[in-house]
Parts: sequence; structure tokens; C-alpha cells
Amino acid sequence: MPVEPVVATGLYTRSEVSAADRKQSLDADVFLQLLVTQLKNQDPSSPMNTNEMITQSTQLATMEQLTALSTTANETFALTMRQTAADLVGRQATYLDADDVAKSGIVTSVSFASATPQVMFGDVAVPLDKVSGIVAPTS
Repeated sequence: MPVEPVVATGLYTRSEVSAADRKQSLDADVFLQLLVTQLKNQDPSSPMNTNEMITQSTQLATMEQLTALSTTANETFALTMRQTAADLVGRQATYLDADDVAKSGIVTSVSFASATPQVMFGDVAVPLDKVSGIVAPTS
């Protein structure tokens, strides 16, 4: 019987946590722990410079904002891919099959079941990034 790999989970929720989320939360957590430890163990006769503390707090806030911006950019890209795929329904398009041979057909539907939208040419599913051309609709 094969052994299942251990998956990192959230501490309290037991939910799976992606490597990117673990790294981002680890960075923020470690930063805060270091700051608190630094404050707890500082020499009372020579306390931490307030400018230094403000600089560290600003760095933490900047890191959190960059993380939020990255998440927003990823979500925007995913929505743009979905909209682009949906706009192809009913249009003639060219795509590369599994052997990288160019084929064309009418896009009949789109599936969002995987990370990359799948454009359907009848019963043939093609990842959106394999669509290589679109024919303008005739008027």
C-alpha cells in the first residue's frame, strides 16, 4: 500500500495551505516575532531607536500591501482569461492539438473546471493558451 505524502495544513482549521501562502504568512509572522522579541529583550538603559521601529513597521506594512497587490493581480488575470474564453463561444478559432498540429473549428462552449479555461470545439477540449487564432465574425 503506497504511503500518502504529508500535506501542510492550517494550524487550527486543518485546511491545506499552499506553499506561497505558507511563505508569505511565515515572513510576516517571523517579522512580527522578531520585532516582539527585540522589544522584550532590549536594554532598558538603551531602548530601541523609534526611527528603527517605524522603519520596521513600515517594511511590514509594505510587504503586506505587496502581497495583497499580487493576489489582486492574479485574480484579475484569472478573470481576464475567463472573459476571453467566454468571448470565443460561437466564433471560429484555430488551435494547436496535442501534436502541435493547427486545427480550426467553431467554439461551442467553455469549461472553467481547471486552472486554465478549456475552450470546447465540439467534444474536443483545448486549453485557452493553445488557441492560436480567431476569425472575425462575418456581418
